[in-house]
Amino acid sequence: MPIAIVTGGSSGIGRSAALQIARRGTGVILTYQHHPSGAHDTVARIESDGGRAVALPLDLGDSTRFPAFHDAVVTALRDTWQRDTFDYLVNNAGASRTATFEDTTEELFDDLMRVLLRGPYFLTRTLLPRLADGGAIVNVASNAVGSGLEPGYSAYGTMKGGLVVLTRYLAKELSGRGVRVNSVSPGSTRTRIADDAFARHPEVIPHLAAQTALGRVGEPDDIGLAIAALLDDAGRWITAQDIEVSGGYRL
Repeated sequence: MPIAIVTGGSSGIGRSAALQIARRGTGVILTYQHHPSGAHDTVARIESDGGRAVALPLDLGDSTRFPAFHDAVVTALRDTWQRDTFDYLVNNAGASRTATFEDTTEELFDDLMRVLLRGPYFLTRTLLPRLADGGAIVNVASNAVGSGLEPGYSAYGTMKGGLVVLTRYLAKELSGRGVRVNSVSPGSTRTRIADDAFARHPEVIPHLAAQTALGRVGEPDDIGLAIAALLDDAGRWITAQDIEVSGGYRL
């Protein structure tokens, strides 16, 4: 059985990715930080469908904890699947804070960098010895890098843009091991990010839907399905790509 690690699997895109990956016969290690009940609910849903999953805590903004997380992954692999490697990594966990360029403080910039760029960079580096040859990585970026440019997202978009660049470098450097690396860039998606912004400001949804070719905002499964497809055999000839998954935002 192949094994995937999905960061931020307690809700939203991460939960959907974990569920869709598991439905393809893959075991899942998912992470959480502030929402353990959501993570354990994801595990329960996977197990109710006949799959196998483990939830582990992870603070993506604190790289000093990555060696301990690596050890927890090794234990989970051994105890649950009798393996010492995994096959897929989904760097999904993130955060979002907005501020105009003039109002962006160094503290805000550094907070976003630790979670959105430095975290995935060094978590991938920490876990790389356990990633099996012929595996795959998907980094969750954002259309804030392209079609979704909006005032207030300069720091967030800069970090996500860096993640897209990292995707291409990893695809180049890991190609000798047969590891494929891609990123997906979601558009506006109904998740809990930014303190559950869609629930707090439902009035923005019609405006976003009107700017989307397919006439609605995204749902987590729209992105989770794309991630799962890139990991499995359907994506075996795709690498070094950033795929916008936005329903045609501003098409």
